[in-house]
Amino acid sequence: MTRSWANPLRDERDKRLPRIAGPCGLVIFGVTGDLSRKKLMPAIYDLANRGLLPPGFSLVGFARREWEDQDFGQVVYEAVKQHARTPFREQVWDRLAEGFRFVQGTFDDDTAFDKLAETVAELDELRGTSGNHAFYLSIPPGAFPVVTQQLARSGLAKPTHPDQWRRVVIEKPFGHDLASARQLNKVLNDVFPEDSVFRIDHYLGKETVQNLLALRFANQLFEPIWNANYVDHVQITMAEDIGLGGRAGYYDGIGAARDVIQNHLLQLLALTAMEEPVSFRPKALRTEKIKVLEATKVIGPCAETTARGQYLGGWQGGQKVPGLLEEAGFDKNSTTETYAAITLEVNTRRWAGVPFFLRTGKRLGRRVTEIAVVFKRAPHLPFDDTATEELGQNALVVRVQPDEGVTLRFGSKVPGNQMEVRDVSMDFSYGHAFTESSPEAYERLLLDVLLGEPSLFPVNEEVELSWEILDPVLKHWQTAGKPEGYPAGTWGPEAADKMLSRTGRHWRRP
Repeated sequence: MTRSWANPLRDERDKRLPRIAGPCGLVIFGVTGDLSRKKLMPAIYDLANRGLLPPGFSLVGFARREWEDQDFGQVVYEAVKQHARTPFREQVWDRLAEGFRFVQGTFDDDTAFDKLAETVAELDELRGTSGNHAFYLSIPPGAFPVVTQQLARSGLAKPTHPDQWRRVVIEKPFGHDLASARQLNKVLNDVFPEDSVFRIDHYLGKETVQNLLALRFANQLFEPIWNANYVDHVQITMAEDIGLGGRAGYYDGIGAARDVIQNHLLQLLALTAMEEPVSFRPKALRTEKIKVLEATKVIGPCAETTARGQYLGGWQGGQKVPGLLEEAGFDKNSTTETYAAITLEVNTRRWAGVPFFLRTGKRLGRRVTEIAVVFKRAPHLPFDDTATEELGQNALVVRVQPDEGVTLRFGSKVPGNQMEVRDVSMDFSYGHAFTESSPEAYERLLLDVLLGEPSLFPVNEEVELSWEILDPVLKHWQTAGKPEGYPAGTWGPEAADKMLSRTGRHWRRP
């Protein structure tokens, strides 16, 4: 007689098991940088604390510092204590720290990479990482070629068995224009096949960005009105209230458009405008995003449909702050923009005639990232003009950060004897609706790297299409003089307001 067995310790409602990484390790280049200390190391601990990493997980740091393994462990410990999202547990830490190793060297040092290869092989034996390793390049893009070639030369880039994997993770910027992006993709793909390259865009790891897909495709409510028949325009905003103190070396010559619009905001546009995929498998999702990016173009002329600015000194949050050109390390004649706004169109049947306004900036009114789908006004209002003078346009606002959630704005009658209609908001907040706190974006993305789940990572075709969209704007700005100044704590230069007012619209105040 045949008998079926079930694991009595397995709860069918526990959805963690398919998301637990198998035997593996992570090597971080640039392990002494802010990104590693503030994001990567805490995310690794949080994953371990949630039971999502294998017991034998290993973490190897590579840098020029003359550290021993214990010194590296202390750096990770301090980063975890200061920045981890989940509570510190000694038992979890002790088990995780057993897999820490450090290799000292420079990127052009053959001996150091040979030592790294020996360390990785040793971890395969001692920790059972089974030859599965990801390499996180938290380094300037100019160093990618030498590091990837060193990984190839030392045998680290290629698995030695069909069941093993090797993956590489890179951070933005993915080039500084289309030509450099293609060259960077070639450098990476000469060593790692495209399905082993993971380009981190941490915005795609945020819960609200992923919820945009659930909002659109799990609900019948929005699909009938998610098109040019009902949508007037879309605004995608990423505003920061901080300046560039200490980041001049990275930022000068790059600017807001390259730093944010090319990757974060164009990815948000693609998710907002894409058609429903046939499934949520990575290939199906990417196919629909690529279709949107192929159909997206800048609306001209750029002198009227784009704007850029540099923040000036002033007061923000009760403190006196310097302007960009007063920041240490910046060229006093720099034309690097800290504010950028562009107007795009998506030439598909769904979105024909709907402008997409993208803006980003530093030293703005507050820190906020949101997608606002603004609807057309009702074609006929059977009220007196005075009854609707405070009525705006309906809007669905997806708040990506800091207060993750969704707001629906619509008109409602004001209580009283007269007919007066005014805007009200219906609000959904992640923090109030769910008892479980949202994981950090890097937790989700690092776990996806270790699982080989590429849905949230742009492929090289998406990167190149994004540069094709942005390049005409950058070329126009090269010959358009200096960016316009705007006082710290405001919402950008006057040119940005004029950009929308020419179309009879105005920017939302987040």
